[in-house]
Amino acid sequence: MDKQIILDAFMFRHACKEFDPKIQISDEDFLFILETARLSPSSFGFEPWQFLVVQDMNFRRKLLPHTWGGKLQIPTASHFMVCLAMKAPLLKFDSVGIADFMRQIQELPEDRITARTEYYATFQQSDFRLLDSDRAMFDWACKQCYIAQANMMTAAALIGIDSCPIEGYAQDKVDEVLAEDFGVDLNEYGVAYMLAFGYRAKPPKRKTRRPLEQMVRWF
Repeated sequence: MDKQIILDAFMFRHACKEFDPKIQISDEDFLFILETARLSPSSFGFEPWQFLVVQDMNFRRKLLPHTWGGKLQIPTASHFMVCLAMKAPLLKFDSVGIADFMRQIQELPEDRITARTEYYATFQQSDFRLLDSDRAMFDWACKQCYIAQANMMTAAALIGIDSCPIEGYAQDKVDEVLAEDFGVDLNEYGVAYMLAFGYRAKPPKRKTRRPLEQMVRWF
């Protein structure tokens, strides 16, 4: 692929604040975007995410009062997503889910599962000290979710679809809505971010970034 095509996609991508509600993303294109999330890397390959694609406007309206960063995006986006990150009960080294994941998804033999569990335990206990608090584990999971977010936004831009990542929400209030209306178990999942997709309603502002020499040091 011509490298300029990729750079052009990065120039095209911006945090689109308002979409044209009359234009919808095709099923084929959105499944392509989701596939780039599915193929995204994560620490240990444990995929600590779940994506809620919220197309029903009644459900979107339940999120809207508590999402100050999505006042225009939620009503106008062709597709709206809430990314959930796993919490400690699902990610702890000795959880049943992690062992099942290695066995069923990663298809590891039992001796590899035992060895990897020991390595994973050390990573959580001392290398990154993720067991110091539930928040530490959750924040670590959110880091992985952001890899998938970046890949989805870039993939969307490559095929001419706009996006907007959203962190402007009242977490406790959104959690209440997710528990009451979406059936999310808050002991297992929390919101990492929201992400809107569609087609821009108006041209974006000029993209501004620091030059490379201000952000890169060579040794």
